[in-house]
Amino acid sequence: MTEYKLVAMDLDDTLLRDDLSVSEATKAAMAKAIAQGVHLTIATGRMFASAKQVAEQVGINVPIITYQGSLIRNLLDSQVLYERFVPKETARLLYEYTREHGLYLQTYINDRLYAFDDGEKLVAYAKQSNIPYNVEPEFDRLPEGHHTKLMIIDAPERLQELAPILRPLVGEDVHVTTSKPNYLEFIHREGTKGHALRFLASHYGIPMEQTIAIGDAWNDREMIEAAGLGVAMANAVPALREIADYVTLSNNEDGVRHVLEKFVLKA
Repeated sequence: MTEYKLVAMDLDDTLLRDDLSVSEATKAAMAKAIAQGVHLTIATGRMFASAKQVAEQVGINVPIITYQGSLIRNLLDSQVLYERFVPKETARLLYEYTREHGLYLQTYINDRLYAFDDGEKLVAYAKQSNIPYNVEPEFDRLPEGHHTKLMIIDAPERLQELAPILRPLVGEDVHVTTSKPNYLEFIHREGTKGHALRFLASHYGIPMEQTIAIGDAWNDREMIEAAGLGVAMANAVPALREIADYVTLSNNEDGVRHVLEKFVLKA
């Protein structure tokens, strides 16, 4: 049986239950895995400031994967280990397109959230992520810094229509994906969770065969394909369950704990 040394877990709808909590039983399983020398990390589309809050609650103290894989950063000293970003001119193209078509767009610069419009979409997103935000309608008045990720929030059916239109606009250097049905996200093509998992495994000297990736959404596809054991949640989108090596219980049934107990923890 393979001895797994690195486990990467998505947050929303994976490690987190629907009420955004982590059960005590799952925390206990995670603590036991860490005590046995296994590296547990988060791999999320959330910004570092938001993911850090959850990581500290569950006892993770290793570098975490954020912004879909565009930023890997140490928890203890905030050192950046891996970073990719969307070119500024591509970000400007997205801004101009969304202005012209009345779409809501937000961007992340220096681990801060900037929205071009105020309103319900922004407030709901910030509440779920438990982070502050800034509203700046003018692209050229944004602060200096890299655009780590950009995101359009809209109805799922509208985003399904937009994705094939926007992919040619942003070009081959930008990866377009969805983390939730109403989130269309734009990151660097090397900013996926798969790229980040490979980097982190190499950082620790762990073969990919000894890695596990657990997720629920299509933005988890790259890391589930890259990992030695790719796990989809029972509540995952059907396409992800089809390509996964294993399907665990749902996020509300401690699916992550089940994986740790079945594949990682020693008797």
